[in-house]
Amino acid sequence: MVPMHRDDTAARTAAARGWTLVVPLKPLALAKSRLAPAAGSGLRSALALAFAQDTVAAALACAAVEGVVIVTDDPLAEAELAALGARIVPDAPGAGLNAALEHGEAVVRLERPGAPVAALNADLPALRPGELARVLEAARAHRRAFLADAAGVGTTLLAASGGAALAPAFGGASRARHLRSGAAEITLPGVDSVRRDVDTGEDLAAALALGVGPHTLRTSAASPA
Repeated sequence: MVPMHRDDTAARTAAARGWTLVVPLKPLALAKSRLAPAAGSGLRSALALAFAQDTVAAALACAAVEGVVIVTDDPLAEAELAALGARIVPDAPGAGLNAALEHGEAVVRLERPGAPVAALNADLPALRPGELARVLEAARAHRRAFLADAAGVGTTLLAASGGAALAPAFGGASRARHLRSGAAEITLPGVDSVRRDVDTGEDLAAALALGVGPHTLRTSAASPA
């Protein structure tokens, strides 16, 4: 029998462990501009932080997740999300969402080359750990896979395993771009909390109906809407 190379052993061990989630978050002062009509400009950034806090808390409570990496340059978000147990990585590229995701992925893969990595939106305040676990389990059947948002237009999660690159194409009609890139679409029923991102007042109402985490619940109570 030919002995396994040490690097192969490390890669397979990493792949057998849990997922590392990369969560990008723009500066809070710039986040969630489409929420301003419903929440007011003063509450908009607070809601963006609350969404991220509830997303990260739920992700870290998921049995399939080994760790969460936040890519951000916002000092308040850094402090609050690190307190929940997330690892903070500065947005060194400073070139937008997809560049931030690629940077976070590179940091993870530098330490764990074979690790399964998934990009997750920061605005999933109704996220349920069990539903996230089901999505990630389904993703393991593919080298790259994604979950569309509730509208069926965007993407809330993009996963890569087996050493594959994420190759993120988030923003706008990203579902179509991820399909064209060869990523498999995850079509599980009953994972609404993983699909319900929040960009508008209507989205927030839908998330509240699903049941949001404590940070969003507390912050949204102050909203004029």
